[in-house]
Amino acid sequence: MTPQELAEKVVARMYDNDPFSIWLGIERVALRPGHCELRMTVRNEMLNGFAIAHGGITYSLADSCLAFASNSHGIQAVSVETSISHTRALKEGDVLTANSEEKSLSRSIGVYHVTVTDEHGKTVALFKGTVYRTGKPWFPEEEPKP
Repeated sequence: MTPQELAEKVVARMYDNDPFSIWLGIERVALRPGHCELRMTVRNEMLNGFAIAHGGITYSLADSCLAFASNSHGIQAVSVETSISHTRALKEGDVLTANSEEKSLSRSIGVYHVTVTDEHGKTVALFKGTVYRTGKPWFPEEEPKP
């Protein structure tokens, strides 16, 4: 299996078993090892009392992007630290795109930056995530035998 095929297989399994990302309406746009691009539309039930998107919506989109990107190498990874800066308010109907950038990757730690933009290409949030790479393969049955 190529690295690209492995990335696609891992993310397909993750997404298919992720009811929250499915509820958000996340669409997988692009994927390669260490990188993910996701898209979603802000819906009415995602708004807060100010009639703007709840901060948790943008955070959740970026967090899913982090999860898919960091697991796409075929090793199970879990977040250990994340943070977000919201730079613009969002309204119902806004289309968000999250793009990850792998900044550092070692045997046990990965660091990713995720930029979230609106349909006009304007940055609406900046997210940073650090993951712990467990060393456990997603598909141990397909690991080569010594």
